[in-house]
Parts: sequence; structure tokens; C-alpha cells
Amino acid sequence: MDFIESLIQQIKEKRSVVSMGLDPRMDKEGEIPQYLIKEFQNPNTVILEFNKSLIETNAELIPVIKPQIAFYEKYEALDALKETIKFAHKHDLLVILDAKRNDIGSTSEAYAYSIFENYKADACTLNAYLGIDGVKPFIDYKDKGLFILVKTSNPSSSDFQNIFSVNLKDVPDEVFEYRVQDHELKRNYLVMAELVQKWSNFYAKVANFTNLGVVVGATYPKELKRIREIVKNSFILIPGYGFQGAQAKDIKYGFNKNGLGAIVNSSRGIIYAYNKRNKYAPHEFSIAANDEILEMNDRINKAIGFL
Repeated sequence: MDFIESLIQQIKEKRSVVSMGLDPRMDKEGEIPQYLIKEFQNPNTVILEFNKSLIETNAELIPVIKPQIAFYEKYEALDALKETIKFAHKHDLLVILDAKRNDIGSTSEAYAYSIFENYKADACTLNAYLGIDGVKPFIDYKDKGLFILVKTSNPSSSDFQNIFSVNLKDVPDEVFEYRVQDHELKRNYLVMAELVQKWSNFYAKVANFTNLGVVVGATYPKELKRIREIVKNSFILIPGYGFQGAQAKDIKYGFNKNGLGAIVNSSRGIIYAYNKRNKYAPHEFSIAANDEILEMNDRINKAIGFL
């Protein structure tokens, strides 16, 4: 079954569009509980035990998890990442590996092989600003999901993504600056959205969606609304919910009238919820996460009309 078909099925069965981001941090209080670190010591074991508890407790409430590969690399815990993905699959969860790969074609082939063959991820995030030759090796895995960065949730995303650009095909390559007159200008993130919609033609559609999705931060609701108008066949991965300040009302434009079209990711807000919910002890971190997800599901489903 293709990624998008499985995702839609899981969303409908669980009545949930929530993605749990598994971003292990073990440097401060309020992150991975100290009792796990003291008991297991080895970062691979600590992180895996932490992730397994979260997955076991919450698998019935969510369709997908999203591990961020950088944290596993930081702690030299890539074995924990592989085992986490295996464990998630045993609990019928889909896995988006947040890797944001971006390179020339031959290197992208190696990245795609690593993500889909070695790590066995069901989908991944991509930075597509090298163009289609850096994306095509991932598209060749037809049954896998891709989420292209379009408008990211970080404050400085506007430094490049919001700049206006214009397609001037008649201007020679050696011209570095050009005064634009009477031309249509578009922000770069809209140009990228248009490219994704064009590239979606490489895929078959399931319920009008393809395996080629986009990433749009929940912190930019107006931009999300405009991008949804362009990427008609893409699921939208929406990070930035909760910890970064976005609320349920900010993400409603990513969905269609049936409550489909997007998944909303929360990482720190879910997995470290025990730290902000005073009624939980550190060893109850997965239960605190469960309560956070239940509240997220309720708020989001009401906002998007998915009841």
C-alpha cells in the first residue's frame, strides 16, 4: 500500500491528524527523564526505551511519528533510530524521517537509498532548492512519501522564502542583476509550491492526493491558506504546533471539508508534556504525552470539522 493510502486510512480509523515528533534530548531537566539516563547510560538504549514507551502508550491515538535524524546523530544513536522505526511499524504506525535531504542527483540517490532501504522509513522531508534533479531519486520510490519544504516555521524563513522572484527566460545567464518592469512577481515559497504541484504529476492519486507533500509551518496561517490553493494534490506536514506557539485555529486552512489534507506535528509539546503538566512525575512521561495528544485531537478535530 502506498504511503498516502495508508496515511488516509490511519487518519480515518483513528480520527486523528496528529504526528508525534520523536526528537530525543537528554541535556537538560525536563527532557528525557534522568532516571532513564542513569539506568541505561548508553544513549542508544536510553533513547530507544524512551521512544518505545511513548509509542506503546500512544499508538492508538496517532497515525504517524516523525523522528528528527539530527538528534540521533548528535547522540550517536542511529541504532536507536532504526529500532524505533521497526517498533513503530510493529504498532502499525507510519514513519516520516525528518532528514531534510538536499543534494545533486547522484548524492540524492544515496540519501534516498539510506532513508528508504536502510532505515525503512515510509516518508521523509526534503529541501528541494536544488531543483528536480535532487528530488527525482526520491520520487523514483513511488510508494514512499515526500514532504518538500515550502514555508518553514522558523522566524528567519522569510530571509529567502519570502523574497520575490520572477521567471525571465529571455535574460542571458551572465546577467546578474535585472531591473524588473511589468512582470509578475511571486514570493519564492509560492514558486516552490507551484513546482511541487507540477511534480505531483509523477504520481497516481488516492482520494485526490499523491505521495508528494509539502511542509508549511503552523506559525504562518495566511501563507498556509495560499499554499493550499496551489498544492491541490499534496498532504501538508504542519510543524510548529504547541511549543512554537501555533494553535488549532492556525492550521485549519490546510484541510479540506472532509478534514483531510494535512498532518499536524508536535514534538516537545507531546514527548516532554510531563514537564509542563505538574500532576505527572518523570516516570509518567508517556501518560502525560497521552493526555496531550487527546487534547490535541479534540482541539484540532473541532477546528477542522473532523468530528
